[in-house]
Amino acid sequence: MNSVKAQLQKELRDAGWHSRGYLPHFDGGDVAQTITFRLADSLPQPVLERWKRELDSEPCADADSALRRRIEAYLDQGYGGCALKDDRVATMVQESLLHFDSERYWLSAWVIMLNHVHILLTPCIAWSLSRIMKDIKSFTSREANKLLKRRGQFWMEDYFDRYVRDAEHFANAIAYIENNPVKAKLCAKAEDWPFSSAWFRARE
Repeated sequence: MNSVKAQLQKELRDAGWHSRGYLPHFDGGDVAQTITFRLADSLPQPVLERWKRELDSEPCADADSALRRRIEAYLDQGYGGCALKDDRVATMVQESLLHFDSERYWLSAWVIMLNHVHILLTPCIAWSLSRIMKDIKSFTSREANKLLKRRGQFWMEDYFDRYVRDAEHFANAIAYIENNPVKAKLCAKAEDWPFSSAWFRARE
């Protein structure tokens, strides 16, 4: 059994997939990917563990997608301290995303919500998604704690990522990301939310 598992893990690594023990991630080079990362206090661990148990006990074709949908619906309700509602913090996170656009990755869409962030990017060949995310999260975590005069964990350790299959998926991903504040009833139109690619595009 262990040899089968080891072989499967090797095949996944060879194909670009890796895991740190939390969620599987895809590092497929210059492939567009959607990423969601959230604040450390945005979702209580007991709630997450309960959902995992429920999904494990139900016949589900794609438990990972079902779990992601539950998490994103929960996040949109604005639980936790919502440190990103502080304009200074949201601006800093947005500027950090834009800073390495076209150098480490091509940033196609983003939105900074009250307690989580959605982005659509394509890594440049020399940069892995895991390295990109590590750098983004470590820098913004330090800067946010300085701005808020606090200490401790800012982001949840992990993140959700999903590679984009085709042009239709790419367009749908942009629409989903940019309409997130509308769905969460934070604004009437996507372009009204200042911490998003929709806001920037409307003013170009």
